This record gives sequence, C-alpha cells and structure tokens, in this order.
Amino acid sequence: MQQPMAPQGHVQSPMTVSKSKRLTKTQIFLSISLFAVAILATLMLLVVVMGGGKGLDSAVKKDQYQAVFLNSQDGQVYFGKLEAFNEHYYRLTDIFYVRVEQKIQPEGQQAANAAQQSISLAKLGNELHGPDDEMFIAKDKVLFWENLKESGQVVTAIREYKKNPDAANKASETTDPAVTTPTTTDTTKKTTP
Repeated sequence: MQQPMAPQGHVQSPMTVSKSKRLTKTQIFLSISLFAVAILATLMLLVVVMGGGKGLDSAVKKDQYQAVFLNSQDGQVYFGKLEAFNEHYYRLTDIFYVRVEQKIQPEGQQAANAAQQSISLAKLGNELHGPDDEMFIAKDKVLFWENLKESGQVVTAIREYKKNPDAANKASETTDPAVTTPTTTDTTKKTTP
C-alpha cells in the first residue's frame, strides 16, 4: 500500500518528521549541561584573573607593620603599613628605614676604635627632598615582605617614636630623627702586639 502524498506547499506535521531530525530529551539535557559548565568555567576564570581568589596580597595583616625587602643592589628594607595598590604596585605608608652611620674617631684614639657604626631607625619624610610618608613600590621590585610581630625590636622602636617624636628629633639634631638610641658596634678586629 502506498501512502498518500501531501499536496505541494503543505507543511508536514511534526508527527511525520523522521526520528533522526528530532532531539531526544537526553540530547537536550546534555546540551544545556555543557552550556552551563562553559558559563561556570568562564566565571571561575574571571574570578581568578580579577584577583578574587585568595592571593599573596590578602596575607598582609592590616593591623600589623610589614618589612619590605627590595631586590635592589643595596638590599634596602622599609618598614611600614603595606597594602596592594593595584595589580602592579604596593602602597607603603607610615614608613621607617634603617640608617647606618660610620663614626670616625679623632686621631688620638687607638686604631681599634677608629671605625664604629651607629645603627638607628629613621622616619621617612625628613630627608632633603621632603617626601610624603607614602611610597608606591613595583611588585616586581619586592624580593619578599613579612608581617612584623608587635613584640619585635622594630615595632617597639616605632611605638616609642610615636609616643615622643620630639625626643627622637633631639637625639639626632643634625640629621634625620632617629627612632632608637644608636647602637654602637665595633667593626675592627683587636689584635695583641
């Protein structure tokens, strides 16, 4: 028996469409699932790229001071309050740094006492060029940084400076204000005749 032909220009009903052209429920479910997974993967990538994940910057303890070690030739270290400014720079405020001064003794002193070092902590801002107490440091110039304990010598010296900055200024009238009393270290070797 022959099936009757549909007249020309007449659209076939969905019942007459072959099974190969229809999507099954399984295929529809898989298509929607793949689309959802693609969207989720894209969102996760955006979170990582935009810095939404826990990174090194989030390890900065905002209620503590940090020591920032630069990868410069002189190995400069700054102490202050560190924060991520943007993806390429840190911002450091309330800044202190170590100052080392060579003291030269008068000619009448023995050679053993000829060279002594005075090491002190200095507050940024009183230098000749008069910088603000704020520094922007390229992240690729930072060798490493550390959160500092409240009980450490550096933070103790900073707290003492903040209690009485005028005393620190008087301790070093001709140069930058020192935070701590200079510690003298004998750098020469003593020899016996």
